[in-house]
Amino acid sequence: MTADAVFAAALDTAQRTATAISQLSSTEEVGLDTAYATQHALIARRLARGERVTGLKLGFTSQAKAQQMGVHDVIMGTLTDAMRLDDDAVFDRGSAIHPRIEPEVAYFLAADIDGVDTALPLAEIVAAVAPALEIIDSRYRDFRFSLSDVVADNTSAAGYVIGPWTPFEQAGTLDNRAVRLEVDGRVAATGSTAAILGDPGRAIAAAARLAAAHGFALRAGMVLLAGAATAAVPLPDHGVVEATITGLGRVGIRTHEGSDSLTEGAR
Repeated sequence: MTADAVFAAALDTAQRTATAISQLSSTEEVGLDTAYATQHALIARRLARGERVTGLKLGFTSQAKAQQMGVHDVIMGTLTDAMRLDDDAVFDRGSAIHPRIEPEVAYFLAADIDGVDTALPLAEIVAAVAPALEIIDSRYRDFRFSLSDVVADNTSAAGYVIGPWTPFEQAGTLDNRAVRLEVDGRVAATGSTAAILGDPGRAIAAAARLAAAHGFALRAGMVLLAGAATAAVPLPDHGVVEATITGLGRVGIRTHEGSDSLTEGAR
C-alpha cells in the first residue's frame, strides 16, 4: 500500500476503536501533500461504508485556536452525515478519545464555488448562516500533532451540530458578533466572530483556495464550518454544552458516556 493508504488505515482504526495512536510525524516525514492525500483516503474508507459528504470545515482560522494547538496555517477537513447531530441531540462521550468542543459559524452554500473564483457577492454564494458547535477529537496521543498530522487526521473532525438557520441577507454583518460557550450553564469561553479570520465571511474565499489546492469540491447544499470563535474546551462526560452568537441564536448538545449517541437525532 502507499504511505497515504497505510496512514489512513491507522487513523480509521483509531477513530473507530477510540484508541489513540502515535503521531505520524514521530516516525515519518509527512509533507502537506501526503497529509491531504491521507485525509482523502481516510474519507474514502468512510464513504465505502455508506457515509455521505455533507460539507467541509476550516481549522485554525482563530488566532487563539492556532496558538492553543501550536500551528500557523489554515487547514481544511471533510464533514459526513455520520458526524452530524441535531440540535440538542446526545453525543456519546465514550465514542471519542479526548474530545473538545468549540463554537463556530456555519454557512449553507447556495452555489458551487468553482476553483478560487469567489468574486460573486456572498449573498449569491451563501443561502443561510447559523450558530454551530464542532466536536474535535484528535486520534493522536495527548492531543498533540504537527500541521501535517492534523490534516491527515481530517482536522480532528468528530461531530457537529447546527443551530437555527437565518437567511444570509437577513443575518446582517457578522464581522463582530459576541460568542458565548457554556457548559452546564457556566460560561466556559467568550469571544467574537471577529476571531474567525477577522470576519467569518472571509472563510468562503479561504475555503475556495484550499479546495482548489488540495482536491476538495465545494457544492451547493453543503455546509461550511467557518472556524472556531474561541479556543476549544474539553467535552464533559455528562452535561449540556451550549453556544450563543448574538443575532444568530443558540445551539446545544448533550453528552453522555455509553449512550447511543452520534446517530441519535442524526439525519
